[in-house]
Amino acid sequence: MNILIVYAHPEPRSLNGSLKDFAVARLKEAGHAVQVSDLYAMNWKAPIDADDSLAPRTGERFDASLASMHAFENGLQSEDIVREQDKLRWADTVILQFPLWWYSMPAIMKGWVERVYAYGFAYGVGEHSDAHWGDRFGEGTLAGKRAMVIVTTGGWESHYAARGINGPIDDLLFPIHHGILYYPGFEVLPPFVVYRTGKIDAARYAGIRTALGERLDKLESTTPIAFRPQNAGDYAIPALTLREDIAPGVTGFAAHVRDAAEAR
Repeated sequence: MNILIVYAHPEPRSLNGSLKDFAVARLKEAGHAVQVSDLYAMNWKAPIDADDSLAPRTGERFDASLASMHAFENGLQSEDIVREQDKLRWADTVILQFPLWWYSMPAIMKGWVERVYAYGFAYGVGEHSDAHWGDRFGEGTLAGKRAMVIVTTGGWESHYAARGINGPIDDLLFPIHHGILYYPGFEVLPPFVVYRTGKIDAARYAGIRTALGERLDKLESTTPIAFRPQNAGDYAIPALTLREDIAPGVTGFAAHVRDAAEAR
């Protein structure tokens, strides 16, 4: 299997750096081909702007979506964007690894998404009609691939529980899981989360490596999160709201995940 790790941490000697190196070694030992996009080491340019296109500037107002579409369709994307898109095409599975900073991914990784997910590559694809609102949320150019998040946080696991002060970890990761990964078609695996990173001794570190190794060994067989496909009948189109008979009484993020009875 071809595996791409998109990694964002500025310190190679960090816990994240160690776990990234462990993951690469474990995956290669299992016979997988691995590429790593180490965003800080690459000095990745995070802002999306007119310089992402090789076309000369015209002085017109910059429109990120239209400029992205024009560059993608006409072979005018900057080389760094093209390289990352080629990695995504190559990969069977993508792993996003990052520390949870201010309730989300680091800015440099968000910038990777914004620039690499070009119009026509990851969004703006497919028929838009009264029966089908684009190829997205379960469909799209990256359908058939798997994705998983490896995330670390200094907070305790209880802080991210159902009634924890930070909110449930699944809710915090929903914009990444559902919006960044499921939107262009990935099957999204449950995340691997390391809590309370400031309190890790040798014994706990060994346990984390063991648990991560077991997750990596099962990338091909792990059951993905049962998000609802957009165009399979659960949503009214074009309103894109759940039909009244689907998950009645359930609101919020949980409504967009099929329960165990539906998934059977």
